[in-house]
Amino acid sequence: MRLTLWKFAQIFILAALVAILGVPRPLIAQSAPHVVTPDDLEKASVNASQARQQNIDTLNQLFSSDQGRQALQSAHVDPQQVKAAVAGLSDEELAQLASRARQAQADFAAGGLVTGLIILAVLVIVIAIIAGVH
Repeated sequence: MRLTLWKFAQIFILAALVAILGVPRPLIAQSAPHVVTPDDLEKASVNASQARQQNIDTLNQLFSSDQGRQALQSAHVDPQQVKAAVAGLSDEELAQLASRARQAQADFAAGGLVTGLIILAVLVIVIAIIAGVH
């Protein structure tokens, strides 16, 4: 009788170990909470898209202003080509140029004379990017 009880205990322990160790680790990992939820990823994507569009709008407003049109004309640059180039910029380039454009618009609103130089600087950067693409 003792031997049968000992065999039963061994079989029970072996079955428990197989059950514990036999479960694939990915199944265990799936039950753990994600560090970043899909909703967080979607919000981040939407925010990045909105920021990009705002930066594009800022640059387009600058180039469609009187000073921007004059700078484009004096540089003999096609405004449509500049719009296309602006749309093709990376997010980082857009953010940097939009920051400069906002500064130029703020200077102009405050009556600053540096606005034309900033517009030309932004225009030169866009033209350099256009030239690099083609």
